[in-house]
Amino acid sequence: MTREINAAMNSCELTFLTRDKIDMDLAKQQHQQYQSVLSSLGCEIVIVPTESNLADSVFIEDTAVVLDEVAVLCRPATALRGQEVAGVEDVLQQYRTLISIQSPGTLEGGDLLRVGKVIYAGLSTRSNQNGIEQLSRIVADYGFSVKTVETEKCLHLKSAISEVAPGVLLINPDWISRSTFKNYELIDVDKEEAHAANALLVGQKIIYPSSFPRTLEKLVNAGLDVTQVNVSELQKAEGAVTCCSLIFKMSL
Repeated sequence: MTREINAAMNSCELTFLTRDKIDMDLAKQQHQQYQSVLSSLGCEIVIVPTESNLADSVFIEDTAVVLDEVAVLCRPATALRGQEVAGVEDVLQQYRTLISIQSPGTLEGGDLLRVGKVIYAGLSTRSNQNGIEQLSRIVADYGFSVKTVETEKCLHLKSAISEVAPGVLLINPDWISRSTFKNYELIDVDKEEAHAANALLVGQKIIYPSSFPRTLEKLVNAGLDVTQVNVSELQKAEGAVTCCSLIFKMSL
C-alpha cells in the first residue's frame, strides 16, 4: 500500500531537520520510481487516496503495522497526522482485522521494527509508553513480544536501524545502542552517512537510497541484493524508504 505525494508536502512536520524547499515535481517523479521498483520486486501496488492538506500522508508506514494475523492502526502524535489514519483504515480493512491504538497512547509505524516474532518499539517524540504498552497487549495474542527502545537522537527507531536480511540489521550506533541488538548480525553505517540506516527489505531484496554510497558499498560487500532509488525530496521531509509503503501478504 502506498499513498501519492500530497500537494501540501512543503508544510510537512519536521523535528530534527531544518526546512528545505521540496521540489514537488521531482518528489512525484521519485515516488513513482519508488512504486515502480516495488512492482519490479513482485509487489502489487494498492494506492490509498490522499486528502488535501495532509502534508505527510505519503509516509503511510506511520499509520499502521500490518502482521499476518492482524493490523494495528497507529495513533500519530500530532492531530493533523492523526487524520491520515482514516483513509488507510478504509482500504486496509479489506485485508485484515483491525485494532486501533487509543488515547492517550501515541504510536507511529516508523518506530516499529519487526524482527521475526519480536517487535522493537521506539520510545520517541512520536510514540509514547502508553501506545507501546497497548501494542504489546494486542500482539501478544498472536505470539509477538514487544521490546521498548529509547530513541533520542532521531525521529523514529527505523531512522537508526532496519532489517536488511533475516537476522541482519543495518544500524547507526551513534543514534541507538548496539547492545540492544547484540543477538543479531549488525552492519554499521558509514560514519560520514548518519542517515543511512533506513533500508526496505522486500523478500530477499533491499530498496536503498542512492544518497549513501559508502554504506551501500557495505551492503553489497555483505552479499546483499540492493536496488537504489533517489529519494532526495522525501528526505527533506524526514522521510526514508520504509516510510512510503505498507508491505504485507494480501492473502494467507
